Amino acid sequence: MDKRQSSEVPERLRYSKYYEHDGALRAYANRMMWFGISAVMISFVLAVLFFWVRVQPPTVIRIAANGDATVVSGATTTPRTPLGFINALAAGSAPGEQPTDIEGRAVVRRFLESYLTYTPTTMEQNWANTLNLMTHNLRTVTLNQLRDQDIVSKVKDEQITSTFKLRSLESVKGQPWTYVAFGVKEVHSLHNKIESTDRLVARYNVRLLQTERSERVPSGLLVAEYGESQMVGEKDNNLVQSSVLIDDGKK
Repeated sequence: MDKRQSSEVPERLRYSKYYEHDGALRAYANRMMWFGISAVMISFVLAVLFFWVRVQPPTVIRIAANGDATVVSGATTTPRTPLGFINALAAGSAPGEQPTDIEGRAVVRRFLESYLTYTPTTMEQNWANTLNLMTHNLRTVTLNQLRDQDIVSKVKDEQITSTFKLRSLESVKGQPWTYVAFGVKEVHSLHNKIESTDRLVARYNVRLLQTERSERVPSGLLVAEYGESQMVGEKDNNLVQSSVLIDDGKK
């Protein structure tokens, strides 16, 4: 019975020594060690790729009137592969897309409406937003004018309220990022208990400067020059105020 059981055992196990079993265990341990090192390296590469994807800016897509979609900022549709990641590191950051004319018009409109529309309570916030749209040189000149002419105190003392309506906005041919706007500005003030109203039709010349897109300047455009010239104006010092109810009754 014992002889039959011993004959059923494989010949390799019947004749192998203890040190052969130990060598097999060591070889198996070495394979597992290299497998663990490879798994750690793969995990590290995946963690780096995940971090790189997370720090990318959000993708902003502009849809035109005809339905065409273009990427304004952020990541493009290039697949995020390890090879693409290495190429991106080698090539550096790519320049942003060039701003369009409609973005320039939007900056000019926002600048004029924020700069020319204010009350004694909203003046500081509106002008702060306007200064952020200017270049460093124009911002310095504007701040010096506001300080030298003491415009802030004048607006608060005389309770000046200004409203602005943009009538037209056109770009100047042959001059990049230069626009001409026409608008109506109505200024109400109270001086020595006398209320006055000025209605002015003026022309505004605005030149933009193209710069890099950023979080503060998403359009990549800043106001470099600004000029105003009055075309038509009238002043109303009458104390009699027209009533909407009376006008409707006359009709």
